[in-house]
Amino acid sequence: MEEIKNNNPSGTSLLVPSVQELAKQNITTVPQRYIQPHQHEDTLIISEANGFLQIPVIDMQSLLSIESGSSELAKLHLACKEWGFFQLVNHGVSSSLVEKVKMEIQDFFNLPMSEKKKFWQSPQHMEGFGQAFVVSEDQKLDWADLFYMTTLPKHSRMPHLFPQLPLPFRDTLELYSQEMKNLAMLIILHMGKALKMEEKEIRELFDDGLQLMRMNYYPPCPEPDKVVGLTPHSDSIGLTILLQVNEVEGLQIRKDGFWVPIKPLPNAFILNVGDLLEVITNGMYRSIEHRATVNCEKERVSIATFYSPSPDGMVGPASSLISEQTPARFKTIGVKDYFEGLFNRKLDGKSYLDVMRI
Repeated sequence: MEEIKNNNPSGTSLLVPSVQELAKQNITTVPQRYIQPHQHEDTLIISEANGFLQIPVIDMQSLLSIESGSSELAKLHLACKEWGFFQLVNHGVSSSLVEKVKMEIQDFFNLPMSEKKKFWQSPQHMEGFGQAFVVSEDQKLDWADLFYMTTLPKHSRMPHLFPQLPLPFRDTLELYSQEMKNLAMLIILHMGKALKMEEKEIRELFDDGLQLMRMNYYPPCPEPDKVVGLTPHSDSIGLTILLQVNEVEGLQIRKDGFWVPIKPLPNAFILNVGDLLEVITNGMYRSIEHRATVNCEKERVSIATFYSPSPDGMVGPASSLISEQTPARFKTIGVKDYFEGLFNRKLDGKSYLDVMRI
């Protein structure tokens, strides 16, 4: 794959029509290729009735404070071990920047199709507008349009995507990208601290890390119970930071065999452990399956920022976590090889992690 050689492990995906354009036609039934009714057969737990089934909330200011740091670190450790998901409040990212990002992403998805075509996927690259992980013509499709691209390191960006984004969106995203890198590093270093890993080991893995962004647009759907916005999967990367762009909920995580809806808190990010962090922590922290649902009235918009080790590095269980009592549970392979294997297959739960197991 050409992208792998470019330090840009983003793979390819078959081209599919725009769901946003399809939804504009005021259709009353969903085309066959999007129908996935079995996705809704699993039991759903409504969180209001089960207040205890809310993902943990971590306060960044408490985590960084001398007085409350150790108790908040213990909360973070438990969240990553037991849930793989948490909401982060008081995160320190400027609220005016976050609001600008939200507004300009919605404007970007609302560009006319003639403008969007410039940013569409090609048969050679998964990056751009489209869908990811489409590997066959008869594969069921998600009810969503994605805009997906490499954001860091800068030399790995596709020349026709990030550098060509309309202004002021490009400048806003440049700032946001750096803020997300700083936040990801801060959280990953604290995870390492909770696990008593060596800081040097974490920095070597993540300092020049790979950052990808995926903007998600889930249009209203006339038959929401027959489709899925995003197929159940765990994130294959290191750490995900999700920003809910509008007020429409749809994210659900699989906990103890049930689907639990996530209610985003105001001014919070939703973070989750990816497969690569499960590998690095030798299974101490777990990546969790999640999915997105859609509704019949309003679109849902979100942006996920994925942070992973540098494409030039190797990934496997951290040496500081391996002992006779806790032998390595995963293989060590090149980060590029890991992504190359990932992008050659369909998105399917946590199945790719099984390939890594010893």
